Amino acid sequence: MSREVIVNLIGNTTTKEGLSIRSELDANSYPLGRTVTDSQMDGLSIKPEKFHGEWNYTILPRR
Repeated sequence: MSREVIVNLIGNTTTKEGLSIRSELDANSYPLGRTVTDSQMDGLSIKPEKFHGEWNYTILPRR
């Protein structure tokens, strides 16, 4: 599958409750190897979800 196919599959996701998703492909290049310090991580307010919180989480506004 191509990236465009995946983005379209994600973008066409809906739920019975009415949730809809908007997605787009970001084709920009970003630098590799950036380091995030422990202090920076500690400054984030991360709320893990009940199901696989190590993968599924919400980053809340800064404290």
